[in-house]
Amino acid sequence: MINRTLSEKVQSLIGGKKAITIMGARQVGKSTLLQMMLGERKKVLWMNGDDPDIQNLFGNMTSTRLNAIIGKNEVVVIDEAQRIEGIGLRIKLITDQIPGVQVIATGSSSFELSNKVNESLAGRKREFKMFPLTFREMVENSDFLSETRMLPHRMVYGYYPEVVSTPGDERMILKELSDSYLYKDILSLEGVGKPEKLVMLIKALALQIGSQVAYSEIGRLVGLDSKTVEKYIDILEKSFIIFRMPSFSRNLRNELKTTRKIFFWDLGIRNAVIGNLSQVENRQDTGALWENFVIAERKKLLAYQDSFAQSYFWRTKQQKEIDYIEEEDGRIRAFEMKWNPSKSATKCPESFISAYPDTEYKVITPDNIEKFLL
Repeated sequence: MINRTLSEKVQSLIGGKKAITIMGARQVGKSTLLQMMLGERKKVLWMNGDDPDIQNLFGNMTSTRLNAIIGKNEVVVIDEAQRIEGIGLRIKLITDQIPGVQVIATGSSSFELSNKVNESLAGRKREFKMFPLTFREMVENSDFLSETRMLPHRMVYGYYPEVVSTPGDERMILKELSDSYLYKDILSLEGVGKPEKLVMLIKALALQIGSQVAYSEIGRLVGLDSKTVEKYIDILEKSFIIFRMPSFSRNLRNELKTTRKIFFWDLGIRNAVIGNLSQVENRQDTGALWENFVIAERKKLLAYQDSFAQSYFWRTKQQKEIDYIEEEDGRIRAFEMKWNPSKSATKCPESFISAYPDTEYKVITPDNIEKFLL
């Protein structure tokens, strides 16, 4: 069993007074994490919000009925809690009215779960985000050399736990993941009025990783207005499929100020969406895959470290660019991602250095990835 970075943080809170919420895409290991920590513990009640009877059970819930259902249990685990109407108030009721009982809720959509829980549980919960497996977790599970050798494989098939733990079945598993999650859960969300357009949008975004995305342009491509494109992208981001990265701009008049790039949290899902699971050496998009891989792994690392660092890319109207900018506590660090070390650029654009003279600049390749992701 692969040890997860969140284990120690969540474990330290079990038995406390605050509710715990863990959000992340389906199949990233949320339930497995809790089973590892609570599997041998007695007095734990497990519920699944996907089950219609559990949804009905919470429908007209009172504190008296909750007491009867919970009984002598000390921990109540609710998987896919966002599927239960009024779940925030129900968790608040348990937290406030039933002493000695702690609720742990998981959800695959922060778009739904946060809205339902945050107002009701202000000051009464600790929230965590969980991602697919990370480069760091895999290094700790095996060793650095072994995982570095697997980089071309990870860039194609990604880091979903079932994909990693079932070698040889990656294609079948990714098809099931992309079909059942992307085209079922997300398409059932409120606000998705044109599901066939959302499918087209996901594919269009998958083909543009590493490139700037203009909502109006991509809207024309898939047949949606820019406001709808932005709304759908927001849903995809809050469903942990993609993340947006804005442009960095402080000093130069010719810096691009309103553009953004969009990346996928997992490249296996991205490659399954466009139907291209060919090996790295046979692809035209290897550079974009490497950029997406490194940036996504860096952002996972920062999230698990509770870092306040902000992530950007940088580009000017004259096409001068830097793949990744990180700003924390007033310190700026710039990084260029190069899959082929022999073609690595070694100089930061002079216009950037002139505007931000104290910036640290590095090129990240497979040969020095440990300095960035460990």
